[in-house]
Amino acid sequence: MTVYQRWALAASPTGPAQAAAAELADAADWVPLDEADVVIALGGDGFMLHTLHRMLERRMAPGAAPVPVFGMNLGTVGFLMNEWRRHGLQERLARARRFQVTPLQMTATAVDGRICTLPAINEVSLLRETRQTAKLEVRVNDRIVLPELACDGILCATPAGSTAYNLSAQGPILPLGSGMLALTPISPFRPRRWRGAILPDKTRISLTVLDPAKRPVSAVADQREMRDVAQVDISMDRARDLTLLFDPEHALDERITMEQFIA
Repeated sequence: MTVYQRWALAASPTGPAQAAAAELADAADWVPLDEADVVIALGGDGFMLHTLHRMLERRMAPGAAPVPVFGMNLGTVGFLMNEWRRHGLQERLARARRFQVTPLQMTATAVDGRICTLPAINEVSLLRETRQTAKLEVRVNDRIVLPELACDGILCATPAGSTAYNLSAQGPILPLGSGMLALTPISPFRPRRWRGAILPDKTRISLTVLDPAKRPVSAVADQREMRDVAQVDISMDRARDLTLLFDPEHALDERITMEQFIA
């Protein structure tokens, strides 16, 4: 059992999350996020991603240690969250299971030469910007595996993100700890029968936009977008692992596994 001494509270600006934050006002002597050894996040999955990205930014500061996040669902789905309960938070934190999540790193090069490097906890996606089909060259570990993929886009998902946009695009569910990535096309036109690939998470993936002037493509790392890209390189960022906390009966690995049996 782990005892956390310094708690920080992060709440979505939505009404339910703000009301819950008010209920928890006297549950602890809350400290600023930069001083905490655990963060309580109130909201939905989108707010949890926002909070985790704040943790990634914090880890970039010299000497900053990773801080685990315990989320409570006050949104819609709450896949990354625990059940909202006002009481017993200290006991829940002490009993919580720890799950490590490794983000992706996206390095995108724009047509005009700009380079942007962003982390992605769920997925990196490339999407066509206009009515024109995107045409992409796909390379895996510097080997061209698809000289030309005509599609609406493509995404690379982590196990934690495999039940999000990836699943909606008919991609596979990856168990947490599987050491795999899902490379999933979005509405592929040619080759028509290609439905994606499951790759070891040590794989380096490079996506080159063919004819970007006529067929512009944007790249999105979770919620952050860069438009008019020429090439996107994707790999795991093992120096920036994150820790999520879950009630023993609400563990992330089991939830991901059971998603395969939901009709």
